[in-house]
Amino acid sequence: MAKTEFVIEPGQQDIVITREFDAPREVVFEALTDPALVAKWWGGPDGVTVDQLDIKHGGRWRLVSRDDDGNEWAFRGVYHDVTPSERVVYTFEFEGMPGHVALETVTLEELDGKTKYVSTSVYQSIEDRDGMVQSGMETGAEASLDLLAALVEGR
Repeated sequence: MAKTEFVIEPGQQDIVITREFDAPREVVFEALTDPALVAKWWGGPDGVTVDQLDIKHGGRWRLVSRDDDGNEWAFRGVYHDVTPSERVVYTFEFEGMPGHVALETVTLEELDGKTKYVSTSVYQSIEDRDGMVQSGMETGAEASLDLLAALVEGR
């Protein structure tokens, strides 16, 4: 299985996540934008409920994760740019900490039938970025991207 690479530089406001998928970028893009597919990989093994996923400039998204005890965590944002099979730019906000918004840019690069996925998240402050890192974000992102890989590489 491919390794997910995290670049988290001290004193910076961004996180860069890179992963290679053994699937064409059109397939990866579909898994990033089709609500039925997003529900299968986003949020790790517990899955997610897609409340809203309007993939277009100005469109909104909202996803809700639940654990076995019934606890809920909701995430939301607005799409700023969508270039099919190439790039998606959107905001990301955890509803449990309103006002702490990151701008995320996901690019997909075709590599001989494989796809290089790069997600760059820019936070409003170093403190916000560090708080996200301390929340266990790497573990959650790795689990989600492992599920995404299993989904797209099997198609």
